[in-house]
Amino acid sequence: MTRMPSVAHRRTIIAASTVLDGKGHVLDDTRIVIEDSTIVALDPNAKPVDYDLRGLTVLPGWIDAHVHLTWRFGPDGKNAGQGGTTQEATYAAAANAWLTLLAGFTTVQDVGSAAAIPLRDAIARGSLPGPRILTAREPLMGRGEQTGTPEEIRTFVRKQKEAGADLIKIYASGGMTRGTMTLSEEQLKTACGEARKLGLRSLVHAYRDAVRAATLAGCTQVEHGLGASDDDLRLMAESGTYLDPQAGLLLETYLQYKDRYLAPPYYTEEGFAAMKDLILAHQEFIRRALRIRGLKLVFGTDAVAGAHGRNAEDLIHRVNDCGIDPMAALVSANSLGAEAIGMADQIGAIAPGFEADIIALDGNPLTDIDAVRRVVFVMKSGVVYKNWHQASTSMPR
Repeated sequence: MTRMPSVAHRRTIIAASTVLDGKGHVLDDTRIVIEDSTIVALDPNAKPVDYDLRGLTVLPGWIDAHVHLTWRFGPDGKNAGQGGTTQEATYAAAANAWLTLLAGFTTVQDVGSAAAIPLRDAIARGSLPGPRILTAREPLMGRGEQTGTPEEIRTFVRKQKEAGADLIKIYASGGMTRGTMTLSEEQLKTACGEARKLGLRSLVHAYRDAVRAATLAGCTQVEHGLGASDDDLRLMAESGTYLDPQAGLLLETYLQYKDRYLAPPYYTEEGFAAMKDLILAHQEFIRRALRIRGLKLVFGTDAVAGAHGRNAEDLIHRVNDCGIDPMAALVSANSLGAEAIGMADQIGAIAPGFEADIIALDGNPLTDIDAVRRVVFVMKSGVVYKNWHQASTSMPR
């Protein structure tokens, strides 16, 4: 059953027969030794064993580089968007965080709401259960070349930093089918340059021409990317710019909950009619991106209301519909994801010195990617939040 965690033991030992270390390697028959919140050793002879996870596949907790935890359906069942400080909005965000953690995602990047900051802080204090959160607070919206002066942009970025943002989210274009660039390359250089100066990363919502502009501007990561040419993708690879495409979950969620989302002018009948083809277009885009040597594809779902806790569905899409090797898909949500968010030496791997973010699956995702739906054990920073596989009573202690 699922239980709220108790205080972590000073020393915890997990026995595992199959470990995916998050960096592309498989470790057999070992034990993970944890002290407080940190992995301190991989020792096949360590004892006593606290959790016997033999017969399962053990791997690092996943990282979702793009979520919207505060998006919810309101009391009327309709899309209520994101943010808000009402009691209902607060409870909904906390519930979304809990569902995401139970699904095996121990770290997420929330990129669009100031309301995620108190949620982030409550989880960090241990007041609420949920994934580790990095958040962008308020996004920089494109306002065209006649407004958004360099000083206005720099001031906006500084205010986000002062308000507690971990990164800067930037809208450089319209949506999947609408509009062109909404920020110029020079404006992007100003925004991403100021973020870099302040020690912040920059994530850019970009389609078509905006992908190349964001790359030339030195921004950290491009979200979505549909419409970018092969030359644009090669430039991203050469520049070390991360790409975060989506493989199907987002649009499937909109279609599943069409009656809740349908609300012109943003969610229209015309838009919904195009979504099935757009899913295929995104998957073809990912297949094309795979052919670009050195391009770094991280894992992000853009999870909105209705998708929280189902984030791993995009891993299945990546493998089944986009042709990504299962190990590469998992690494994109482990060590590569950690690298992209600036935490490569802390999370995303099972190795000494890393946070004890550990999950276990009933099945082996390298041979059956559907196993990512069967998360039976979740530990974050040494604390167990889910253990549907009983703690060891049979192994020698």
